[in-house]
Amino acid sequence: MTITSTVLYILFILAFIVHDGEEIAMVHRWMLAHGDALCEKHPRFRRVLNHMRQMSTQAFAIAVLEELIMLVAITVYVIWGGPYAKEIWSAVFMAFSIHLIIHIGQAIVVRGYVPGLATSVLLLPFAYLGMQAICNAFSMMQLLLLGAVGLIVIAANLAFAHWLGNKIAK
Repeated sequence: MTITSTVLYILFILAFIVHDGEEIAMVHRWMLAHGDALCEKHPRFRRVLNHMRQMSTQAFAIAVLEELIMLVAITVYVIWGGPYAKEIWSAVFMAFSIHLIIHIGQAIVVRGYVPGLATSVLLLPFAYLGMQAICNAFSMMQLLLLGAVGLIVIAANLAFAHWLGNKIAK
């Protein structure tokens, strides 16, 4: 492991904290202000939008904390050098990077600010550098597999984190 890769691993945690901090600060109030219009304009996303509107800031913060704990555990594991650690970390980093792009896409669709947009734009160069390092370390087939697995695992964990946040916040 090089110092550069260790810095990348640690910076990922900081990037996550900054990005999700913006989401924690903004998502509940933003959803209350814009949720009805979004449901009307995009009815096929009504279920997700209603879920986000009903999620309190405390519940969302608990969900983010669960995700942060998972990310710190993965980072410790990769620094420790566990089996398949770089693959696991890369899958999670790729899912996070795609998540940033999704926020930008959401902003384009709604033609305005969405929670997480500011840090998504600011973190694009970081995501690019991380993705460049990952692309240099794996074959195209491995990248596709890691990306797919990362998205599936992160989506499942996100559902669990939101469930946990709502359960604990009640």
